[in-house]
Amino acid sequence: MIGKLDEALHFQQSALRLRAERQQLLASNIANADTPNYKARDIDFSAALKQAVSTAGAPADGGLTTTAPAHIPGKAAGMTASGVPVLYRNAAQGSVDGNTVDMDVERSQFADNALRYEAGVTFAAGQLKKLLAAVQGQ
Repeated sequence: MIGKLDEALHFQQSALRLRAERQQLLASNIANADTPNYKARDIDFSAALKQAVSTAGAPADGGLTTTAPAHIPGKAAGMTASGVPVLYRNAAQGSVDGNTVDMDVERSQFADNALRYEAGVTFAAGQLKKLLAAVQGQ
């Protein structure tokens, strides 16, 4: 029974986890808008979601292995916590200090991602309500 519930919500779980990681990257870009030589970062969401859904149950540590049980698993450089490669956004307009953050792009991407995250939460809540109604026999 638990396996069926997990299967039913796996897509939404993966999408929400990736949206949260992307939101952190976008917030980092906004926070570093005035940092010299900072390069704006993002992920390819659709490719990451395809990878997350196709590799269900695979370890998401970015390929790192621990050599002792006391070691804390980490993430590879240039990867998010779930093992998605972090990409650098090309600058639409160059700046003197080498910073590639375009605040208009970052704000619009941040707002778009936040709306899509909320839509995902709403959709997952609807799925849970349907599953609960099915379990209760309503």
